[in-house]
This record gives sequence, structure tokens and C-alpha cells, in this order.
Amino acid sequence: MKKSIKTFSDRVLEAVFAIPSGRVTTYGRIARACGAGPMASQSITAILGKAYEKGDKNIPFHRIVYADGKIWISDEYRAKRLKLYKQEGIEIDKNNKIKNFEEVLFEY
Repeated sequence: MKKSIKTFSDRVLEAVFAIPSGRVTTYGRIARACGAGPMASQSITAILGKAYEKGDKNIPFHRIVYADGKIWISDEYRAKRLKLYKQEGIEIDKNNKIKNFEEVLFEY
């Protein structure tokens, strides 16, 4: 039996699903956890978007933030994302940054 080799995309999905509730991590930390360099962090959103389109609807996008603790938020998803953060005990300030970023930051 052949051992299956996981692609970078497979590893990204595994890493994202490993982020616990109430914690966040950054695109760069995900890339490093998956064995890639900092430039690979730019591909994570596309990888997750493709997985979502293929039916993986439980991706915790809200748990992935920028390196400075800023969250990505759009008018379309604002209410939903802010509700998720509140449910998980993550406080967001008026500048869309996580208030206690160092405390909720998940390291692999």
C-alpha cells in the first residue's frame, strides 16, 4: 500500500482546523507550520477559498488574522464574524484589532 503524501494545501487545511476555539493564529504561522516560508502565507486564503467552494463549509476563517493582530472583516461578513469572536471570548477594538492578541495567539 502506498503511503499518501500530503500536499501543502492538505497541510494548510489540517493546520487551520487545529486552531482551538477562542484562539487565533496568523497566515505566516500557518505557512511555517506547514513547512513553507513566509511567501507561502499569501496563498493560504486562496487554498481555503477553494476548499470552501468544494464543500468544506466549516473553515474557521475568523481564527486567521494578520501578524499585527488585525482581523480581516468586510461589510458582508462583519456581523457574523463579530458574533463568532464574541462567542469565543475574543475582544476586538474599534480599529479591528484583537485586544488581547498575545494571550489568544495560537502557536503550532
